[in-house]
Amino acid sequence: MAVYKETIEVKSHGKTPTYIDITKDVRRVIEESGIKNGICAVISPHTTCSVFFEEFCHDYNEDGDEFLQEDLNNVLAKIIPDHVSKDQYVYPGEEHYKAVESWPNAEDYLPGGDRTALFNGDAHLKSTLLGSSETFEVDNGKLGVGTTGYVYFADFDRTRPRTRKCKIVVLGE
Repeated sequence: MAVYKETIEVKSHGKTPTYIDITKDVRRVIEESGIKNGICAVISPHTTCSVFFEEFCHDYNEDGDEFLQEDLNNVLAKIIPDHVSKDQYVYPGEEHYKAVESWPNAEDYLPGGDRTALFNGDAHLKSTLLGSSETFEVDNGKLGVGTTGYVYFADFDRTRPRTRKCKIVVLGE
């Protein structure tokens, strides 16, 4: 059995959840792998990000999100509201603040010592709910999904723009 791995980078804007269509990258990695039959795992190593499979719906809102992504945001907001105050969620606790403040790059996470920059408990919960990976069939060297099925990387953290990584692993023969 062969294993082929690639890591791609995506950029999130940090204002609202960021959705990135990575379908072309997944298709390209499968093709470059040379694997004809097997599986492809698409994985986010970040605790506030998810990978999911959804239909491409062609319609966009004024923020550039597809309508299904806007619907997802609306549904998630009902069960996991945006983290906007200290008392809204238990996370982050005092020990977590202290740990982050001790990091050599603490300023990246707490600009000017601003603890509100860690108000991303909602992002952690949303990504936990949706999951950090998807597994797909590789069929005859191609991504084994229908024509309207797309692969999305979502960053639910709204605290700042970031460069994120997404790992694509193809296994098979």
